[in-house]
Amino acid sequence: MGRFERLAKLGGLTTRVTSSYVGAKLKEAFVPEGLREKAREKLHIDNAREIVATVSRMKGAAMKLGQQLALASSALDLPPEVTQLLGTLNAEGEPVPFDQVRASVERSLEAPLSKLFRDFDPTPLGSASLGQAHVARLRDGSEVVVKVRHQGVEHSVETDLLALKAVLLSGRVLRRSRQEIDEVFDEIRARLLEELDYLQEAANIEAYQRAFADDPDIRVPRLYPALSTDCVLTMDRLPGRHLDAWLPTATEEARQRAGATLAELYYRQLFRLRMLHADPHIGNFLFEPDGRVGLVDFGCIKRFDPYFMSAYAEAALAAYEDDPVRGKAACARIGAWDGETEADGEVVWQFCRVLGHGFRQGVITLGDEREQLLEEVLPVMQQLVANPRVRLPKDVLFGHRALGGMYTLGRRIGTRTDFGAVLLRHVHVAIAAGEG
Repeated sequence: MGRFERLAKLGGLTTRVTSSYVGAKLKEAFVPEGLREKAREKLHIDNAREIVATVSRMKGAAMKLGQQLALASSALDLPPEVTQLLGTLNAEGEPVPFDQVRASVERSLEAPLSKLFRDFDPTPLGSASLGQAHVARLRDGSEVVVKVRHQGVEHSVETDLLALKAVLLSGRVLRRSRQEIDEVFDEIRARLLEELDYLQEAANIEAYQRAFADDPDIRVPRLYPALSTDCVLTMDRLPGRHLDAWLPTATEEARQRAGATLAELYYRQLFRLRMLHADPHIGNFLFEPDGRVGLVDFGCIKRFDPYFMSAYAEAALAAYEDDPVRGKAACARIGAWDGETEADGEVVWQFCRVLGHGFRQGVITLGDEREQLLEEVLPVMQQLVANPRVRLPKDVLFGHRALGGMYTLGRRIGTRTDFGAVLLRHVHVAIAAGEG
């Protein structure tokens, strides 16, 4: 689908959504007061369905943006019905025909496929909205994964982003300030453009290779630079299985090793490396029989400024120590509130305090009937989102997205560990880095 055709489709969507709200506003004069709110909710749902249906047909960047918007729903204060419908956008995409994949690889690597690889499986290992992966074998017999970007998808990002933003603004479903909305969309745009730049992803892979080269619990694929470009990546195929296939046969020892590894991984990335594998999709983790964890897909890596991370670490430590004065001050430093309106600071602190409760309990088992973190967080999150003066800083967006993904994995695995002890092993490093 060409740029102008995409723009026409999304422009038409904007017109339809805008017209529906204008029409509804005119009709409200004839609707009893008690029914107006229900009518608005139904209109939100109908328009969300229209957005999802249009984006689903377009694939490419529009599909990925829809998925990212669902994950950023709390920052944008999207109505629950809109978030739920955006969440139905599947990460899997329709496979691109192999002839197109072959042409892309040969054009990018400037050689026939038969000379580049001993064999190349035409059936994709997986296909997503931005690209797809194939298993191949090198001349020396090494098994690799070749990731190929969908042709032309990079040209649709700006068009799709601006159009989807216009749709949501016209639909009056974005209830935060315009500045916050702009910051969130800018952050999504930055991560998406990085995800489309395979040279950047190659650099990310090599950075993680260096960081985890001697780690017995984490496996990172080796990159083949001679077979990689800005739109083709070739890397080792890691052993292991996806979570759903691994869990039924995993021993308790292997489950606990994997769970502890994921907990360590999150805080080590955040506070020591200041870079974070920020795509928590379940398919981006591979699990070996002994509980070792493999990481794949390094397109969405969020990097943090040391001064921001120092303040964020201060907030985390204050949550652990249940220190509201220190916690509120740190949250003001990262831009969550203005540091002056005490009621706003208290809303922010209650959110931190609930999260900190999980750190203060000693050894807990995620998913256990006694572990109620999710149930405790949701009502406090609703208060946070409902306050227009409280903000989710853009640098927190992908960090909390990754944290939510790790928490979900931990519950599935039944991770049993002392999260406070894990936090304390790493948090002081980030605080010191910001003070140096």
